Amino acid sequence: MKIVIMAGGKGTRISSIASDIPKPMIRIGNKPVLQLEIESLKRQGFNDFLITISHLGHVITNYFGDGSDFGVKIEYYNEEVPLGNAGALFQIKDKLNEDFLLINGDVLFDIDVNRFVEYHKEKGGLVTLFTHPNSHPYDSGLIIADKKLCVTKWLNKEDERPEFYKNRVNAGIHIISPDVLNQKIEKEKVDLDRDLLKPLCGTGKMFAYDSSEYVKDMGTPERYAQVSNDYLSGKVERRSLSHKQKAIFLDRDGTLNKYVGFLTDIKDFELLPSVSEAIKAINNSEYLVIVITNQPVVARGEVTFEQLDEIHNKMETLLGKDGAYLDAIYFCPHHPHSGYEGEVKELKFDCDCRKPKPGMFYMAAKDFNIDLSQSFMIGDSDNDMAAGGNAGCKCIRIERDGDLLSAVKQAIGE
Repeated sequence: MKIVIMAGGKGTRISSIASDIPKPMIRIGNKPVLQLEIESLKRQGFNDFLITISHLGHVITNYFGDGSDFGVKIEYYNEEVPLGNAGALFQIKDKLNEDFLLINGDVLFDIDVNRFVEYHKEKGGLVTLFTHPNSHPYDSGLIIADKKLCVTKWLNKEDERPEFYKNRVNAGIHIISPDVLNQKIEKEKVDLDRDLLKPLCGTGKMFAYDSSEYVKDMGTPERYAQVSNDYLSGKVERRSLSHKQKAIFLDRDGTLNKYVGFLTDIKDFELLPSVSEAIKAINNSEYLVIVITNQPVVARGEVTFEQLDEIHNKMETLLGKDGAYLDAIYFCPHHPHSGYEGEVKELKFDCDCRKPKPGMFYMAAKDFNIDLSQSFMIGDSDNDMAAGGNAGCKCIRIERDGDLLSAVKQAIGE
């Protein structure tokens, strides 16, 4: 698979760090971020690169040459006249004979690319977007997808958005079929998101690939400082799903939100005090944060899947406004006992995922390559403790509507 890296931006927001070199050549540690990208991809078997350049592009070509000194092959396209962040793709499309990986040259990442590629092949779409939650979804472009992760809406920063939404943000890494470039766009400058990708929403041809792996741009001095620290601490590499992960699993009702019995009305959902602070502490640690919750109200016919999704969207929106995010939510909709008016009969059975059984933990471990023995379960009930123990996790119990922050600090060693 060919790797196309867009490295032509001027980087005006980060010019105070380095104004005499292209943004992708700014160093993190002792290497340009563009070199870190190339080395990460080379380690995973990708060695065919095409780099689009423009502003101060000679700095890039002089440093990398044909790529042989770095064990890869590099070609260049010099964008002499600004074409927008996607216009160059139309100029090089004769070199793109198969699906290609498209990334920005100023993004620090370490992801399991082969896992990403395999997912793209399984879905069989024209485009797969690498998506993730972040600490500021309220001012980020949001990706909305259906249950099969087919993208239905793409909300840019300026677009009106629903009151509650899932924290799913485009990370700037894409796998794209060259067929996308067969269209004619009558514009001098072509915008990747608005002109090429956003029109694919709702067509069934574009999918989201949700991941907890590290992907951050360094577009401002503040973000540059953050990604530099993360890289030097080893956090960037450790978050790759090629390495075993650690997680803190959290119950929902009575742990994250105020306990009201069987929660069926979104108006009754209220985050407990210090929950956002607790989750931010996990976000800044070596642990993933994953919610594991029984929701028998679905099987009982008291809440639909769509209504439950909206409740969880409210949870993610409230957390996002506080700068916190969840890596994943797993819920069991089943219930073993029949006899409820309006119950959903196909969900009324004794499943393997309902706590105290460990099925949801096993699903998360497979999805995120988690070492359950190095992970924690925090909850407020006997079922939570039994489920965590059955999964092989260490367990910390709190009181219902209790102090999650203290438990989190205990788990992460603060």
